[in-house]
Amino acid sequence: MCYVGCAMSDVISAHIQHPKSYIPHPTSYIQHPTSFSMAWFFLFIAGLFEVVWAVGIKYTEGWTRLWPAVFTLLAMAASFYLLSMALRHIPMGTAYAVWTGIGTVGTVVYGILFFKEPTDLLRILCIMLIISGIAGLRILAR
Repeated sequence: MCYVGCAMSDVISAHIQHPKSYIPHPTSYIQHPTSFSMAWFFLFIAGLFEVVWAVGIKYTEGWTRLWPAVFTLLAMAASFYLLSMALRHIPMGTAYAVWTGIGTVGTVVYGILFFKEPTDLLRILCIMLIISGIAGLRILAR
């Protein structure tokens, strides 16, 4: 009987053969026909967690503060896990570029808003170029 990575026809036939005994695996939704969109959602959330851990490193003060370090490591784990889930359906180069792009833009914006980093025109233009690259990769994804 199929539990993970099943085609819809396998799920239906398993349910017909064993209507009361078929229990889908909790992660079987990953192989659903909309999994490509779900992969992009996972990638976006992974990028947000990358922002969290990149900013978190600053708050660890050289990894000398326990709770910021723990929080940062958890954000790293979540980011890498979600990236690995996205890689099931998105090409590696595309996923990595988008993941680091989201992390870069988010970290720069956080720095501008909370650490008073410079906001000159060229810096903003570079951020816009990264965003347009991310959007282009998403539009061209198959």
